[in-house]
Amino acid sequence: MAETIEGEASEAAARYAQAVFDLAKESNALDAVEKDFGAFGAAWRESADLREAARSPLIEPEDKARALTAVAAKLGVSELTRKFIGVAAQNRRAADLPGVFAAYRALVARERGARQVEIVSARPLGEAEKAAIVDNLGKQLGAKVEAETRVDESLIGGFVVRVGSRQFDASVKAKLDALRLALKSA
Repeated sequence: MAETIEGEASEAAARYAQAVFDLAKESNALDAVEKDFGAFGAAWRESADLREAARSPLIEPEDKARALTAVAAKLGVSELTRKFIGVAAQNRRAADLPGVFAAYRALVARERGARQVEIVSARPLGEAEKAAIVDNLGKQLGAKVEAETRVDESLIGGFVVRVGSRQFDASVKAKLDALRLALKSA
């Protein structure tokens, strides 16, 4: 994923997600931590400096932990989430945070009896469009669906839906790529 927030979590990220899930469940804070991870994940996507600092091998883990927990505090996240981010950074897992966030959201969705999906569209989806996609996905998957959306203008039009390791591509870009491939082989 360039960012693991968009794809499968690493094995380490899955273990960290399970650990924070267990702590949050014990503390009745599943929703609060999910909201915190959403806020920190948004900051991660928006700030190249934050991503670079988290991934830099030149920054000592303790300094990285202090910096990331300061960012988390500025975002107003809970103490549990701040401590978790600090521990992950001290254990040299700061670069895995997006994967942890994705794996955590999947664990929370499963706890609620739902499937976590990601909808990537060429432009922001309206509520009616998102609801229609989620409703159809729920029927196809036979389960309640919790969707996270993001925009990728390179799709030109349409959308891509990711459910675990499966991907459904209804984008204009994919259709153009298929047409280009068909023309090359003709």
